[in-house]
Formats: sequence, C-alpha cells, structure tokens
Amino acid sequence: MIFDRVLAGQDRRPRAQAPMSSFRDQIPSGGVFEPIIARIQALQPPVVDASLERIERLLRWMGDPQNRLPPTFHVAGTNGKGSTCAYLRSIAEAAGLRAHVYTSPHLIRFNERVRVAGAIVSDVILAEAILHAERANDGAPITIFEIVTAAALQLFASYPSDICVLEVGLGGRADATNVVRRPAVCSITSISMDHSDVLGGTIREIAREKAGIMKPGAPVVVGRQSPEATRVIASNADDVGARLLQRDRDWTIERRHGAVEFADAMGQLSLPLPSLDGAHQLDNAGIAITSLRASELSFPGSAFDGIAAAKWPGRMQRLKGGLSDLLPPGWELWLDGGHNVGAAEALATHFADWRDVPIHLIVGMKDSKDAAGFLNLVLPFASSCWAVAEPQQHLAMPVDQIVAAAGGGARPGPTVSGALQQLATAPEWRYPRARVLICGSLYLAGVALQIDRRAGRRSQSRRDPNLSDLA
Repeated sequence: MIFDRVLAGQDRRPRAQAPMSSFRDQIPSGGVFEPIIARIQALQPPVVDASLERIERLLRWMGDPQNRLPPTFHVAGTNGKGSTCAYLRSIAEAAGLRAHVYTSPHLIRFNERVRVAGAIVSDVILAEAILHAERANDGAPITIFEIVTAAALQLFASYPSDICVLEVGLGGRADATNVVRRPAVCSITSISMDHSDVLGGTIREIAREKAGIMKPGAPVVVGRQSPEATRVIASNADDVGARLLQRDRDWTIERRHGAVEFADAMGQLSLPLPSLDGAHQLDNAGIAITSLRASELSFPGSAFDGIAAAKWPGRMQRLKGGLSDLLPPGWELWLDGGHNVGAAEALATHFADWRDVPIHLIVGMKDSKDAAGFLNLVLPFASSCWAVAEPQQHLAMPVDQIVAAAGGGARPGPTVSGALQQLATAPEWRYPRARVLICGSLYLAGVALQIDRRAGRRSQSRRDPNLSDLA
C-alpha cells in the first residue's frame, strides 16, 4: 500500500490509522478533484489567521511526514519561485537524481502541483492522499492549501527520492510549506508588491514574511533585490543564524556571447543559456545553481547544463498550437503568467529585446490585482492592447475594469480568440511580422493553454515540449 510506511504519531487519532484502500470508493471517476475540493472548502475557517497551528496539528495526526523528507530546498519570493523550482529539478535530473516537487497553482491539471520522484502524480494516487489527509483532519478547520500540502508531504515521505523541492504558496513565515524545520537550503527570489492585503503594504513587510522561511544553519540564497528588501533579508539571516549567499556579492551570473558564465566561491562554470526566456531567468537559474552548490549534496559540473532543459509552462512560452493559427503567417504568439508589478517590470525589460517588430498585448487579470500598476509598465511598449476575460477563467477581472485601468490604452477583446481574430483582420496591423503576448494572470495562462490545445494540435514534431509536459 502507498502509506504502509506512515509512522504512528503520538497525538494521532484512531481515524487517521485507517488503510488508504478504504477510501478508494470515494475517489471521483476520471480523476476529477472538484468534489473533494468543494467538500474541504466547507472547512475553511471564517478568518484565516497567519499561523502554522492547523497544518502542524494535522501533520501530527498523520505521523509528521515533513520530518522524513530527503534533502529539501525551500523556495520563497514574489516572482520566479516556480521557474527556480523548475531549474532545481532539471539540474538534479541531469545529475541522475530523482526530485519530489511541490508547486502552485496548476495551469491545466490539478496534479501538476505534485511531482513524485520526477513524475506528475496520477489522479488516483493524489486523490487518495488528499482523502487520507481529509480523514486525518476529521472535520477540523483547515484550508485547501493546507490539506493538499499535507497530502503532498505524505506522498514525498512515502516514496524514495534524492531531493525535495517545495515552493511557498503565499508569503513564507506562515505558509503551510514552512513546517520543514531542517531544509537543506532556503532560496528567496525577486520580491515585489503582491498580496499586500495579507503580507503587508510595503516591501519591508513583504520581505519580512518571505524571510520567515530561514532556519538556523541552512544557507539562504538570494537573487537581486531592492535595497529595502536586501536589508530586511540580511538582518533576518543574522538573527536566525543563516549563511546568506547574495547575488553580485557571493555569486555572479552573466550572459556572455550566447552562453552563461557563473561564479561563486567554489569556482566558475560556463553553461548554456537557460531554456526559459527573459533576462530575469538568469537570476532564477543562478539561485538554483547556487542553492544546489551550497547544499551538502555533490553535483558534477555538467549537471548544471540542466538549466537548458528546464520546463515551466506559461512563463514566456511560445505557443505553436491552434491559437497561433489565428494569426497571420510570420507572427509569433507568446504566453506569460506574470501578474503583478514585479512581473510587469521583468516584461518591460524583456521588451527591449523585442523592438525589432511590433508588440501586441492581450491582457487578462485576476480581480484582486493591481491592473493599473501592471499596465502602466507594459503599455508604452505595445502597438495595441486588448482586455480579455475568458468564461472559465478563475476570478477574472471584468474587461471594462481592465480597459479603465489602461486609461484608454486598451480595447475589449473580449476573449483571447476574439482579440487574435481582430488583430489578424484589422488593416492597420497588417505587418509582415509581429509578436503577440498573452499576459496578466496565471489563471488566464492555464485557460489559454487549454484553448491552444483544443483549437488544433500540430504534429508531434511541432508540439511545444512545455505543453506536452502537462499531458
């Protein structure tokens, strides 16, 4: 059985000891998680306090699986967390190692959140694990993220692997993933304003929450940050007793002549370019490389070539499926899930490399995001901007609100396909070449990937490897 290795926790109640096979009849057919998630949603506390009490209590009842993980790399930050996790996994696999990986949110399938020893977990196994955590919780107040995190940790403790990579869901200090007390390395990617209603209204407050993942004795790897965020991180590292490894001080990474030059106290590496597009990806790749080199694990230099093989859908990803067929020949269609001001800053920097052809933006956002802040940074680079909201897009901001946030610089799509069709037929945009970027929301990115897949599959040789990675 999957959970034969579960240890009996001292505080665990009898119901948590039931064999997993007794839950199989509760698993929805076809791997549909919606009924399970809806049931757990009813347990959501009316006010979710910033505390680890609920997840720690549940994990005790499950036998504390977080204490039986392989060397764990914990990644926090506002932008770049998922990409950094992808680089960590790709480098580990290039070294012949197996990696457990926990990320969020998913783009198409709920299973994408959990990789067990390198493979996306199956519907049945993940549903079984969530049901096990739900039963152990026994109706106590809990959040969905806490239940799913507990299920993932139980899976990771039950299957052999060489490393474990955990992406923080929100913040860091009180995030459900912060139950791992002895991580191998902690990493903090770019910090900017996001989720200010929960994490605080200043960079200082947000940085303090992210720095909450630091643990005594565990190295902390940090990419480029604002001076204010750097001060908070450095101060917290001193208080905790964690060795800080900071870009441009303790390690460097630069693009030179079509390659990457990396250097730290252990020496220099000449590497291929990262597979993920954008100047900001150098930072994320460097954080991953430094984190692995700072751990007690041993990696041959050739393993770090794995940055050229990392896959992370929805991050500056070129689409070549059915949606791109709506555009004129010679036009390119791209997708990016960045959804906050920090992500817009990264896009604006990237657009400097796209000045050779006109840029058109298709923007859809989550209803709680700073649309004006995002659009103000990217609109100056755009020949046109189209506001969209797909019917199945979770918590989509209405099209008219995006148009208003753009101050007249955007027009209704009102959907991705509709915007693409208007771009393809309007006489004022009959360029021989152009680039179109769908951006503004990870939820929109997931919907766009689904539409792209449904709208018309290409032959296997032309399929996007990032897209097939979700199959």
